[in-house]
Amino acid sequence: MRAPKNRRVFVAGYGAATPLGNTFAQTWQKAVAGRAGFRKITKCQVTTRSNIVGEIPDWNPLEFDFVNRKEEAVWNADYVFLTMQVCREALTSAGLEINNETGPRTACLIGSALNGSDSFRVAMDNYVNRGPLKVSPYLLPNLCANLPAGKAGMLLGFTGPIFSPQGACASANHAIALGARMIRDGDCDFVLAGGAETCLVPEIIQGFANMQATFKAKPDDRAWADPSQASRPFSIDRRGFILSEGAGVVVLAAAEMVRSLGLTARAEVMGIGWTSDALHFTRPNSETVTRAINQAIYDAEIEPDNIGSINAHGTSTLMGDSTEIDCLRAVFGAKLTDIPITANKSQIGHTLGASAAIEAAMSIEAMGKGLVLPTINHIADPAFSDIDVVPNETRKHNYEFFLSNSFGFGGTNCCLVFRGV
Repeated sequence: MRAPKNRRVFVAGYGAATPLGNTFAQTWQKAVAGRAGFRKITKCQVTTRSNIVGEIPDWNPLEFDFVNRKEEAVWNADYVFLTMQVCREALTSAGLEINNETGPRTACLIGSALNGSDSFRVAMDNYVNRGPLKVSPYLLPNLCANLPAGKAGMLLGFTGPIFSPQGACASANHAIALGARMIRDGDCDFVLAGGAETCLVPEIIQGFANMQATFKAKPDDRAWADPSQASRPFSIDRRGFILSEGAGVVVLAAAEMVRSLGLTARAEVMGIGWTSDALHFTRPNSETVTRAINQAIYDAEIEPDNIGSINAHGTSTLMGDSTEIDCLRAVFGAKLTDIPITANKSQIGHTLGASAAIEAAMSIEAMGKGLVLPTINHIADPAFSDIDVVPNETRKHNYEFFLSNSFGFGGTNCCLVFRGV
């Protein structure tokens, strides 16, 4: 194999659709204002008390010029159109034109934890209630994890590699990491990297509830009357994550392409750390999580002291939040007190395979504006008295490097370091 080119990799743009808004701009505006995007579910009916979720507001694919009634009926896995639109937004944000020169050099890596489970649900209902011949011949393509990236390519015109990194809730960080390596080595010049998740179907909601993973509303809880308070990472009364739908895509570009095309570099991908736990399918392994964080910092060729902000995985579960803080203490020691730690899931919830890309984009935008976003709904936990989680309000803060953590079921860990430019 040919020797790698060792090129520097930059983030040139991004797109997102989240419970805070159906574009990145809308999401950012509400995030800075300290808003949360949670409500009782409207997309389907559930009987569980885990009925507070994050739905993308005002999302109607029929409003897009690439969707008609036939397309809507055929591609009934919602992550397909979601990926196509957010990829288009990301390219527009980057100012990258896909043409005969850039198209063959552009890859698309879109991860998802649950893929087209909504499409499978429709097919199963048809099979049971209407007969086997009513199962759509498009079911299998809807379930193929690479299909959203493929459809984005058909819409936008790029012909580089497309595939779906499968790292559960760390999928989007894996996509960014793999995309950065591909550009560094010379396999492509641009990568659309991220994740998409459309998981709000009754069986998935109930399954997470039965795992005791998601928040359950109770009359004596502050979120009973105000669902926006349901997600509360690092708070003393945290009681599980909020399941959300969403997508996030960042545009990665080689340094010389940024210069030659006059793109705007928003951040540099500096370090990658990835490990697996070999312990349990949901309980994290402190040793291997700590190693992933250390690897990312080592790969960036900096010291822990250089990290100026941390975007935590921060799901709002008792064990997950405690383990992550323990690992950060192991890496940063007493100096962790001085590093702001943001948990975007307090505002957006857990978008599973999409979460890391949304959080990377939010943190890059914040770093560029000299801000750190808040961890909202926070009530101090004495166990974290030495930790600054940027409680409840956006704060001014100047820094050059931030760490972004992401962990997933099956014991998969991927941590990234970004540098401001």
